[in-house]
Amino acid sequence: MAALKELLPPAKSTTVSHYDHSNDPWFKERYGSSSEQTGSSVIKPNPAPPYGKRSGFIPRRPEDFGDGGAFPEIHVAQYPFGMGRKDERPGSKILPLTVDSKGNVAFDAVVKQNENASKIIYSQHKDLVPKIAAEDQKQSEEYDKEIEETTERTKAALEKIVNVRLSAAQPKNVPTHNSESKFIKYKPSQQSAAFNSGAKERIIRMLEMPVDPLEPPKFKHKRVPKASGSPPVPVMHSPPRPVTVKDQQDWKIPPCISNWKNPKGYTIPLDKRLAADGRGLQEVQINDNFAKLSEALYVAEQKAREAVAMRSKVQRELMMKEKDRKEQELRALAQKARSERTGLAPAPAGPGLVDRSMPDAGEVDAEPPRRETREEREERLQRDKIREERRRERERERRLEAKDAAMGKKSKLTRDRDRDVSEKVALGMANIGAGRGGEVMYDQRLFNQDKGMDSGFATEDQYNIYDKGLFTTQPTLSTLYRPKKDGDEDMYGADEQLEKVLKTDRFKPDKAFSGASERPSGSKRDRPVEFDKQEENDPFGLDQFLTEVKKGKKAVEKIGGGGTMKASAGSSMRDDHEGGGSGRTRIAFERGR
Repeated sequence: MAALKELLPPAKSTTVSHYDHSNDPWFKERYGSSSEQTGSSVIKPNPAPPYGKRSGFIPRRPEDFGDGGAFPEIHVAQYPFGMGRKDERPGSKILPLTVDSKGNVAFDAVVKQNENASKIIYSQHKDLVPKIAAEDQKQSEEYDKEIEETTERTKAALEKIVNVRLSAAQPKNVPTHNSESKFIKYKPSQQSAAFNSGAKERIIRMLEMPVDPLEPPKFKHKRVPKASGSPPVPVMHSPPRPVTVKDQQDWKIPPCISNWKNPKGYTIPLDKRLAADGRGLQEVQINDNFAKLSEALYVAEQKAREAVAMRSKVQRELMMKEKDRKEQELRALAQKARSERTGLAPAPAGPGLVDRSMPDAGEVDAEPPRRETREEREERLQRDKIREERRRERERERRLEAKDAAMGKKSKLTRDRDRDVSEKVALGMANIGAGRGGEVMYDQRLFNQDKGMDSGFATEDQYNIYDKGLFTTQPTLSTLYRPKKDGDEDMYGADEQLEKVLKTDRFKPDKAFSGASERPSGSKRDRPVEFDKQEENDPFGLDQFLTEVKKGKKAVEKIGGGGTMKASAGSSMRDDHEGGGSGRTRIAFERGR
C-alpha cells in the first residue's frame, strides 16, 4: 500500500466533503481576529466630504460609499455595494455560494445547473463506492407485509370500480338470498318404533326460500309526514287603508285577449279587444311629411289630369277638323257627280277646295244649264233633308261624347262592358250559361264585404242558402226544360226529328190520375207536375176515440167481435159497423154463420 502511494502522484484535492472555512480568505477578511480586521479591510473607505460640502461629489465606486448607504442629497443614480445595479451582460456565470444541511460548501452546484438541474448527478465519492445491502430478516418481513397490504387495497379499489359498472346493467331492487344450506340435528318427540322408522335422531337441511324478483311488493310504504317545526314568524303589517276608486281602476288589469286565437269562440266587443291590446296607452304621432307627401301627390295628379285632358281635347279638335274637311271634300265630289249626271253647272267650290278634274273655262265651252224637273227637285230636297238630319245627329253625338269625356261619363257600350255580374243579373243582361269565350265572370264586390260567410252569413233564424233569386227577370223555368237546337242536332241527326221532338207534348203521363181534371188540348205544360203533401187532420185518431167515448161505447168492445178470419183476394172489404177496425185492404174479418 505504501509502495502504491509512492508511485502515484500527489492528490490535488482531498475526497473529504467537509470544507474548512477557517482557511478561506473571504472568512478571514470579515470574521477574522480583531487585530487582523484593524490591519486589513475588504473595502478601503474613501472619506466622503462632510455634509453641506458635497456639491461636486459624485459617488461612483464602492469606496465612495464607505460602510454606509447612498447619499439622498446627491441626485444621481447610486449603487452602494452594487445593490440595484442590473447586470451589464445577461446570463452571468457567477454562482452563489451554497451550503448543505451540515454547513459544508456544495461544490457540485457547478454541474447541477442548466440542463442538469432536473437530473440525478453523482458528484461525490460515496456515489462511486458500491453499496452493500445488509438486509435484516425483520425488515424483509415488514416489506413483504407492506407489499401484500398494498396489493389488497389496489385489488379492492379495482373491484369496486368494476362492480359499479356491472351493477348499472343489472336489475335493481332484486333481493339477495343466501344459498347456503344448514343441517340441523334434533331428536323427535315420538321415540316409538312406529314413528320415523324407529330412529332416535333426525337430520334436516334448511334452505332459504327463493324470492321471485318480479313479484309485486307485499307491503305499501307510506311516507311519514314531516313534523311541525317552529311556529311561523309573525309578519307585522301596517293598518289597512281603505281602497279608493282610483286604486281599484289602477289595479284593474284587462284579460289577455289574443288577436289570432279564440279557441272558446267567445264574442268579444271591439272596445274590449282594443283595451286588451294596449293601443290606447301609446300616443301615435304622425309625421307632417305624410301630409306633405299626400298633398304633393294630389297636386301632381291634378296637373297630370289637366295635361292629359288638354292633350285629348286638342287631339279631338284636330280629328274633328280633319273629319269636317274630309266631309266637305266628299260633299263637293258628290255635288260634282250629281251636277254631271243632271247636266247642270256645278256649284261654286269652297275656298279651300280646288276641283282639279274640271277643265279650264277657256279650253271647253260651258254647256247651257238644263232646268231640273219637279221630281228631281223633290228628290234633291229630300236627300238634302236626310243629309242635314244625319249631320245634326253626328254633331250631337260629338258634343255628347265631348261633354261626357269632360265630365268623366262613359258611353253605353263602355257601361255595358264594365258592368259586374250582379248588375247584369238585375238588368236581365247576364249570360246564364258559361261565357262564349269559356271565361267565368265573378262579382268583385263579393270578395270583401261585411256580409256573407265571413260575417256570419245570416241571422240565426234563417235557414235559406241564398237571400234572393239569381235570375229574377228571366223566366228561368221556361228555359230549363227547353232543348237546345245546337246540342240536339248531334243527338237526333236531323232538323225534322228535332222539330218533331219539340212539338211533342212533354210531361204527359201514360195514364192520367183518377179524379184529376184534364187540361185543355190547346194548353201546353212548360214545367213538371208539382205535388202538394196532404195534411192529415187527425193522424193519431184522437177525435175518433173521443167520439166513441161520448157515445158510450168502449174502445175495447169491438175486439173479438169480428168473427173468424178470412183471406180476401179481391178489393177492399170492410165492416160497416162503427169503429171499422183495421185499415188493411187485403185481410178482412167477417162474422161466422
